[in-house]
Amino acid sequence: MEMLGGTQIAAARLTQWCQLAQGLHARYQIDDFAAGGRFLVDIGEAGAELGHQPIVSMDARHVDLKLVSDDAIFRDGETEHVAQWVTQKDLDLAARITEIAARHELSADVAAVSHVELGLDNSQSATIAPVWAALLTGDPDAQGRGTPSDEVRDATGRVPNLWFGDVPQADGQRFHLEVYVTPEVATERIAAAVAAGGTVVDDSQAPSLVVLADQDGNRGVVCAPAPMASTDD
Repeated sequence: MEMLGGTQIAAARLTQWCQLAQGLHARYQIDDFAAGGRFLVDIGEAGAELGHQPIVSMDARHVDLKLVSDDAIFRDGETEHVAQWVTQKDLDLAARITEIAARHELSADVAAVSHVELGLDNSQSATIAPVWAALLTGDPDAQGRGTPSDEVRDATGRVPNLWFGDVPQADGQRFHLEVYVTPEVATERIAAAVAAGGTVVDDSQAPSLVVLADQDGNRGVVCAPAPMASTDD
């Protein structure tokens, strides 16, 4: 299916969901594990009807859901790539899950949604990516899974995605974390990090991307997507 752009995703008005990195994410609050199980049974039935299922994580208080399509079509000129991204079937299932949550009288905690990825600045991703695919996942096919780049993505979701920054000559720190949060949380998260002793290194792309450093100079990036309720791209 066609991968969707920001305007198309925002136009769906999925206020209980947020696009972070490649997928749609939601967190629902539950009273106990059994309530979460009943919620997931209904989600599974809806997913079976639509031919699509979410990625799920659950504890006794929360159900975390991620929706992403493995067969999204990305076009680079006349070249087509199969990528992991949001498609119409993700929007359709997200809307159904929102309805199911309402029937179960569950509240969405949009501000608590987050996603973490690893970044590695380097000048030879094609050479080093197989090493990291083997180390992180034990699967050589993790290199380039769901992306036309050399990014390493674990099919089971056990470890964060590892992407490679194209830096001609990487000096100093090469690894950094990217923390994806909702726009409402980003400002608070940055302020909390600064209050704890961190510093803002680069806010030239704020509010969508802000680089911070700890007292030793180790860097992290706070990434905030456009609000889902907006129709801006």
